[in-house]
Amino acid sequence: MRIGIVCPYTWDVPGGVQVHIRDLTEALTEEGHHVSVIAPAADNAPLPPYVTSAGRAVPVPFNGSVARLSFGFLSANRVRRWVREGAFDVLHVHEPAIPSLGLLACWVARGPIVATFHASYGNSRSLSVTASVLMSALEKITGRIAVSDAARKTLVEFMGGDAVLIPNGVTVDRYAEGEPLPGWDQGEVIGFLGRMDEPRKGLPVLLEAFVLLAAERPALRLLLAGPGDAAEVLERVPAALHDRIGLLGMVSEEDKVRAYHTVDVFCAPNLGGESFGIVLTEAMSAGAAILASDIPAFRKVLDDGQAGALFETGNAESLARRAAELLDDPARRARLSQEARAAVRKYDWSTVARDVLRVYETVASSAGVEEDAEGAEGAEGTEGVGSDEGTVTSRGWAEGNDTP
Repeated sequence: MRIGIVCPYTWDVPGGVQVHIRDLTEALTEEGHHVSVIAPAADNAPLPPYVTSAGRAVPVPFNGSVARLSFGFLSANRVRRWVREGAFDVLHVHEPAIPSLGLLACWVARGPIVATFHASYGNSRSLSVTASVLMSALEKITGRIAVSDAARKTLVEFMGGDAVLIPNGVTVDRYAEGEPLPGWDQGEVIGFLGRMDEPRKGLPVLLEAFVLLAAERPALRLLLAGPGDAAEVLERVPAALHDRIGLLGMVSEEDKVRAYHTVDVFCAPNLGGESFGIVLTEAMSAGAAILASDIPAFRKVLDDGQAGALFETGNAESLARRAAELLDDPARRARLSQEARAAVRKYDWSTVARDVLRVYETVASSAGVEEDAEGAEGAEGTEGVGSDEGTVTSRGWAEGNDTP
């Protein structure tokens, strides 16, 4: 099968959607499918051979973050050419409601389109206002996927229709084994991975908790990885603690794996706006003892605290208290590690990619049946095509066995 995947966010800056698309592409390629990806990226950016640049992205504040999107004449022309030359059996767009490449691809494409919705919005005025404008593109989508209940709820409330629930995937074996980072094998280590300059990732809460803990735990250190201004991070803690904080900045995939295997406790202090939690599944794959805020997405991935400990969202004292309990209890950390390794298996791409492929096959098959019906003399137009897995309609997926 020839598959075209559209990434809305710049490939230059790592993020959950980009990682999802990368791993899905690699999993499908291993199964023998031809996959091509188009994404915003600087023309001189180093890209994998399967990624085509749609041009430089522009940073835009969105959903409590900064989304780097591409939407303009240059991008539209490149998307149009990529779609035409790709001759894809299925086009898979991610976040089509965002003003970026997915929306452009929906406008120019013909044939089966699958869309994956990642984001969760508590209240999005921009989506409500632009919904009618987006419908000309969104109504062409024949299969819808949501990565979480929260993303599915957002889709239903703001755009209508429904979607099959297929979670984000993780390549479990990639993170399963790793050597600790040099110089971090002594004392106690709490780790964090994420954009340090993005408020909703919750780093200030972790820093406040670290200050509370450090006074009583002289061997405690904090390992931080991800983009952001190191000076701004250090300004949030007393100068006497600066030498107990490691700032790795952007890390390679190899060093990210090593970081997960370095920490005694991996902390995800996010404040909200997360629909899943890829960083959690990576840490779970590495067998890290996890401490996460009790936002709904994290609570679900961690099986209500079975595969990782939870603390009250935004509460530094709660974080410090739970972290101290874990640091003082190696046996509990070992149990959480074991539970995490077992729980994360259901998110492995060997399983998730097959579910996505089943959606591709269903919409491609339905498109062929609809074309035959339209070409048959005297045939009446059909609203949908029945299948064992459900019914594909022009508005998405109707009732069936949890198919999109």
